[in-house]
Amino acid sequence: TYREVDLLIDPTKASSNQKQRVCTVVTHELAHQWFGNLVTMTWWDDLWLNEGFASWAENWAADVLYPQWSMWDQFTTGHLSAALRLDALKSSHPIQVPIHHAEEVEEVFDAISYCKGGSVVKMIRAVLGMKAFQKGLGNYMKKHAYGNTETFDLWKAWEDSSGLPVQEMMASWTEQMGFPLVTVTDEKWESDKVTLTLAQEWFLSDGSPLSAEDMEKKWCIPILTCTEEGTQQDMIFMREKTATVTVPLSKGGWVKLNAGQDVPMRVKVTSTMIDRLSLGIQSKNLPPADRAALLSDAYALVKAGKMQPEGLIKLLSSYKNEDSYIVWESISAILGGLDAVMSDDPVMSKNFSALAKKIVLGLLGQVGWEAKSDDGHLDVLLRGMMIGLLSSFCYDDESVAAEALKRFHAFQADHSDMKSLPSDMRSSVFKIVLKNGGTKEFEDVKAYFDQASDNAERKHVLGSLGHTPVPKLKNATLEWAISGEIKLQDFFYPMGAVRSSSNEGRSIAWAFMQKNFNAIKTMIGNANSSLMDAVIVSCAGGFCSNEKADEIEAFFKANPVPRSSRKIQQTLENMRSNAKFLALLQESDLKSDEFWSTV
Repeated sequence: TYREVDLLIDPTKASSNQKQRVCTVVTHELAHQWFGNLVTMTWWDDLWLNEGFASWAENWAADVLYPQWSMWDQFTTGHLSAALRLDALKSSHPIQVPIHHAEEVEEVFDAISYCKGGSVVKMIRAVLGMKAFQKGLGNYMKKHAYGNTETFDLWKAWEDSSGLPVQEMMASWTEQMGFPLVTVTDEKWESDKVTLTLAQEWFLSDGSPLSAEDMEKKWCIPILTCTEEGTQQDMIFMREKTATVTVPLSKGGWVKLNAGQDVPMRVKVTSTMIDRLSLGIQSKNLPPADRAALLSDAYALVKAGKMQPEGLIKLLSSYKNEDSYIVWESISAILGGLDAVMSDDPVMSKNFSALAKKIVLGLLGQVGWEAKSDDGHLDVLLRGMMIGLLSSFCYDDESVAAEALKRFHAFQADHSDMKSLPSDMRSSVFKIVLKNGGTKEFEDVKAYFDQASDNAERKHVLGSLGHTPVPKLKNATLEWAISGEIKLQDFFYPMGAVRSSSNEGRSIAWAFMQKNFNAIKTMIGNANSSLMDAVIVSCAGGFCSNEKADEIEAFFKANPVPRSSRKIQQTLENMRSNAKFLALLQESDLKSDEFWSTV
C-alpha cells in the first residue's frame, strides 16, 4: 500500500486515475481504524473481516465524497470482476480460509479476501437495506470494541438488526469457494409479466465437467431484478437448485437479473431476453453497470463453453454507440482478453484486430483527443482508456501515429505542457511512439525517467518502455529492471510491459526470468511475497498453450517458491483455461473470413 505513488500527488500533473487511486487507498486504510484496529479478527482465517470490509468501505466513503465518480458502478467492473476471474478457478479458496501457520496468510492477501469479500459486503447491504446494515454494524463495533471477533459475531449483529437469517444465507458465500452460475431454463412472457425458471450450479472458468459431489454445491442467492421501470422491490432467495421468479413488466418490456450486480455470480439468459434487453442497451435505460455485466457474463460463458463465440462477437458489435466509461471498462477487458488468446492464431488475429480497430476508432470519433470544457471525471477516464486502446489496436493507423508523435514532441519541448500530453494519456502515447519507432524513440522515452519530478511520472516510462518492437531493446528494458536503478516495489513493471507487448515479448520475458531467476530472488529477499507474485505474472503469464504451461510448471518444480505456490497454480490454471478457449474459438465460425465480413 505505502507506495509513494499511492499517497503523494502533484494536483497540477496527476491523472484522474491517480487522483481516484490515492483517494481509495486513503479511504481503505482509514477504514482499518474500525475494521482491524478497533475490532480485530481472532485469527487469520477471518482476514476478510479486515480486508473485505475495507474494500467495501473505500468505495462507500469515496462515493460520499465524490458522487460524480460513480464508484459503485466502477466497483462492478473493478473489484467484482477481479473476484469473479479468480474465484472461477479450481485453485481459488473460500473467503474464510483455514490458516494453520501465520506465514501462510501472505498467500490469501488476494482478490478473494479483498474483492470477493467487498462484493459479499455489498450484497449484504443490498439485501438488508442501509438502515439495518448500518445499525447492525454499529452494534457490532460497540459490543466488540478493542476485542477480537469471528465471522459469526458479525452475522449475529446483522440478524439482530434485520430479523433475517443472515448466518444461514451467508455461510454458502464465505465458507465454500466459488460462486454460482444462474441459468434461465424456461420463460413465460405475458402482456404484464414474465415468469422465469432458474437453475444454479458451480461456475468454473474453463467449463470443466462437475463431479456428482460438485453438482450438489449450492448458494443462498438473493434474486434481484430490474426492468425499464427500475429495480424491483420484491426479492426472493434461491436456496435450492431451482427457483421460479415472476417479474411485472410493461408491454414488450425487458428484465435483467442481478440488478446492479449486487450478487457475485454469473447469469446465463435466453436469446429472447437478450433481444428484449438490446432495447435497454440502445436506449441506455438499462443502467451502465448492468449493460457492462451483460458483456462480461457473455465473455465468461463463451470461455466456459456455455455460449457460442459468434453470439459474443455480435453482442460486442451492438455496443457501437456506447459512451459510458463503465461499459467501456467491460468492452476493453473483453477486447484485451480476446486479443491475448487469438494472437496465437494468425487468421483469427488478423480478423479480430480489424474489428477491434473499427470499434476503437468509432470511440475516437465520439470522444476525440482534446479535452472538453464540460468533461467530468468519467469523461477524462474514458478518453484515457480510449487512447490506451488506440495503443493496442490502432497504433499503426497513420493519423493516430502522427497525432501521438506531435503530442510527444510538444511534451519533450516542455514537460509542463499538460494540454498536449495530459497524464491520463501519457503512458499510451509513449507506447504508440515506441511501437512506431526504434532506438531514438526508446532513448527519448527512457530519458524522461530521470527527468520526471515524481514517481507517478516515472511509472509512465516503466509501464511503456517494453513496447519497443526491437528485441535487443526489449532485453535492454529487462536488464534495466534488475539493474538497481528502479525501486524494488516498481521493478516488475518493465517486465510486464515487455511480456504484454507482443507474442515475441512474451517469450523474451519468460526466457529472461529463467536466466536471471536467482538474481531476482536475491533482489526480493525477504520482502513481501506479492513482489515475487508480480514478477511471476509479469514474466510467465499470458501464454495460451498446454505445452507452455507444462514447461513453466516444470521450471517452478525445479526452482520452488513456496510462498508463491498459490499464485503459480492460478497462473497455470489460467493458461490451460486459455489454451482450451483458443481451441474452442478455432472450432467455431470465427476461424472463417466469411463470418467476420458479417459483423
